[in-house]
Amino acid sequence: MSTPEERPHRSGFACLVGRPNAGKTTLTNAMVGEKVGIVSNRPQTTRHAIRGVVHRPGGQLVLVDTPGLHKPKSLLGQRLNDVVRDTLSDVDVVVFCIPADQPVGAGDRFIARQLREVRAPIVVVVTKTDAASKMQVAEQLVAASQLVDATEIVPVSAVNGDQVELLEDLLIGLLPEGPPLYPEEQTTDEDTERQIAELIREAALEKVRQEVPHSLAVTVEELIRRPDPKLKDAELVEVHALLHVERPSQKPMLLGRGGETIKAIGTEARAGLEELLGARVHLDLHVTVLGEWQDDPKKLNRLGY
Repeated sequence: MSTPEERPHRSGFACLVGRPNAGKTTLTNAMVGEKVGIVSNRPQTTRHAIRGVVHRPGGQLVLVDTPGLHKPKSLLGQRLNDVVRDTLSDVDVVVFCIPADQPVGAGDRFIARQLREVRAPIVVVVTKTDAASKMQVAEQLVAASQLVDATEIVPVSAVNGDQVELLEDLLIGLLPEGPPLYPEEQTTDEDTERQIAELIREAALEKVRQEVPHSLAVTVEELIRRPDPKLKDAELVEVHALLHVERPSQKPMLLGRGGETIKAIGTEARAGLEELLGARVHLDLHVTVLGEWQDDPKKLNRLGY
């Protein structure tokens, strides 16, 4: 039997697909061991293909967490689906996430049809096993096996860490031999400004429960680093960001009475930003109306979609 030293190093890309809210980002964060994508129980939370890097002694797994594949209702929706299709054509293994706590539905079957053209091996992961009974998990494993021709089917709880390592080992085993693609200390290739914008958007999604989620985009307008007047040899980062909504009626939802909602968003986002940037953060948030941006090519380009 070969020892780990004798085994070839493997490296490559795994793309996570699934309908919106199938637990893809939570699973990505659990495998990477830190937060690289935003998590919310609102569908369509992920809007970019986020790369998280898993470093193991025998291999390096680059996870691409895509937006949820869905039937698009807007130009933004079409562009999100294009991101997924482009990613799928270029990866070494596909991870199809199906939540254990919801029956297999039209969305899962839609994705299964899209995966018929994919050449890479498919590993089906039944996610959120902590939120389902053993009977539900068993039924979901059977239903999943009938959806696609899968190399493996694995039940996982990213929240509890159940079978996460087993899944990592299995995925690395399906990668081609090759050297690491990223340096050991790197866990994502998301640029800082986009991570900042996503953390602010996540905080806003948590605070606003009405019609805003799909209509909300965040841009970082300015990032200023200067010496911290309160702490010696430390940095203070000023973040000026805009929260864009589509309709004037949505603006008061984000501001709240007397500005209390936007303040709460700022407080929640600041904690994540200080962890990300390793410095004290002064966060300045403003809400602006960018009419019907989800269907306007120029506005989508401006917002980075």
